[in-house]
Amino acid sequence: MPDAPDLARLITGHGRVIEMINDGRSGLPVLEELLVTAQAALGADGMSLAEFTSDGGRIVAATGRAGYSLGRPVDAQFAEGALRMDGRRTGEVSIRAIGGEPASQLEGRGLRRLLWGRCVVRGMVVGTLQAFYADPAHAITPEHHTVLGYVASCIAHTYGDAAGLPVHGDGPVVDALADGLAVVDSGTVRLWNPAAERLTGRPAPEVLGRRLPLPLPHTGQAIDHQLPNGRWLKITSGELLGSTDSVVVTFRDATDQHRRDHDRDLFIAVASHELRTPVTVIKGYADTLVNHWDHLDEAGRRGAANVLGQRAGELAKLVDRLLSVDNSAGPVGGSEPVPFDLVDALRAAADALPHDLRRRLTVDLPPDLTKAYGDRGTLTTVLTELATNAGKYSPGDGPIDLTAGADPRSVWFRVSDCGIGVRPEHVELAFDRYWQGERGDRRQYSGTGLGLYLVRRIVERQKGWVSLRPRDGGGTVAEVRLPRADAPAADVGATVEHETGE
Repeated sequence: MPDAPDLARLITGHGRVIEMINDGRSGLPVLEELLVTAQAALGADGMSLAEFTSDGGRIVAATGRAGYSLGRPVDAQFAEGALRMDGRRTGEVSIRAIGGEPASQLEGRGLRRLLWGRCVVRGMVVGTLQAFYADPAHAITPEHHTVLGYVASCIAHTYGDAAGLPVHGDGPVVDALADGLAVVDSGTVRLWNPAAERLTGRPAPEVLGRRLPLPLPHTGQAIDHQLPNGRWLKITSGELLGSTDSVVVTFRDATDQHRRDHDRDLFIAVASHELRTPVTVIKGYADTLVNHWDHLDEAGRRGAANVLGQRAGELAKLVDRLLSVDNSAGPVGGSEPVPFDLVDALRAAADALPHDLRRRLTVDLPPDLTKAYGDRGTLTTVLTELATNAGKYSPGDGPIDLTAGADPRSVWFRVSDCGIGVRPEHVELAFDRYWQGERGDRRQYSGTGLGLYLVRRIVERQKGWVSLRPRDGGGTVAEVRLPRADAPAADVGATVEHETGE
């Protein structure tokens, strides 16, 4: 008889999840507890949850042998495939049948079989839940499908209730674009199409026969309107042919345009703020040299010149960072990926750190680490950003640990600190542009909020990925993974766009 799911563990674990939600906890802690519960109940060797976004998705929670995949991108093709699974809520497949680099990654960790389930809210797939098994002959029964489908539904329910989710700021998979349409007759709504329901969140029975729940522009005009959920609509109207009392109102999602406008304005504001200080210091010391040259001794002149050089270097790095973040086209770093010695590159990058970070850095790197595949020249930027972030959010004398290692399919390094730590619900938001934790952090901790965003762009363009997680005992661990140089050619050449969210 095959082993049946452990329903007692399922109920006990689900009880803990409900208590967490009732206590006001949400987001990743709830997700992770659901995955731990599911893994125990299903007898699986690992679990992962892929949350879908407008451009693909990302592994936002992972346990067991699948824990390595935390933070990994999921491509849009896989997300589209999940939407076309013939209506099935669960399914199973051998890892080898997946094919390509994802299968190699999983098989390299001894995983051979996959049970998946879709997380669906009101007909919209917001992600997929995966259970992995090491035994290729593991008997997956209908009860296993039922349990996984149940947990996937629970995860979907947390999204539907907005219990701190989605993890990503741009939300779950966006429906196919379609204009909302309403017909307003003598002041009341008599037609409200499905796209209107989707765009506004207002079901037809709630709207029909009542006044239009949106502002009504004059015929031929277009207005922008923000809904309570933050979505922006572009609304237009026109007369209904053959009628003098009826108006056709159309509206579409204009959130992306408003987000781009907001990002542009925010970039200008951040750049202006961050450039003002070094420019002011440089101008002050230059004026001192010009106006008081004859009154300064040799030591004073050299001191002023040293400050000018240091501040000019800082200014150059800041400008380079701002331009790199604002430029979404082309490779970051400018070099094609090649095999390189990660340990040697990390030691060189560590030597290039500012003195206050270098003195706090504890380096523990293996002497015989296998080579990585990527752009060595970007390691200085990546390590500098991660170390700067670690130093900023930890005590002035707190250590920053740099370690490295490898597994069968990737080479990794970690930057760990003992600081204030990162909240589980913030580990993905931290990679957004201009995001700096609690709003008060922007006053307490200086910076642009661009460092981690830049790191993720650099690493993912080298077929790798980066993740954050709380450190046991307090603090934060930032982990960067790159392909092994000695991995099969198909693995090294596979791009992030072909990941399938294992």
